Amino acid sequence: MTHAATFSLTYSDTERARRVASSIRPEVGDIGGDRTRAAVQLDGTELEIVVEADDLVALRAGINTWLSLTSVAERAGGVGPGADSTG
Repeated sequence: MTHAATFSLTYSDTERARRVASSIRPEVGDIGGDRTRAAVQLDGTELEIVVEADDLVALRAGINTWLSLTSVAERAGGVGPGADSTG
């Protein structure tokens, strides 16, 4: 049985969404083992992350990883909470 979680993140403009997507997209296929997979899709200001796993423990780990990566990309790119207000 495959388990999945989908996260949709909406940004104030397409450039901010593009920055976050560009930052995390290289990690698709490089993170996780043979129990977790992820996909990143960008549509305008909406970034969708789908995490799939073979079991719930792997799904939880995958969710934590991808949300952490997104949070770091937002802060580094001046996009999300904790980012400099000039970004």
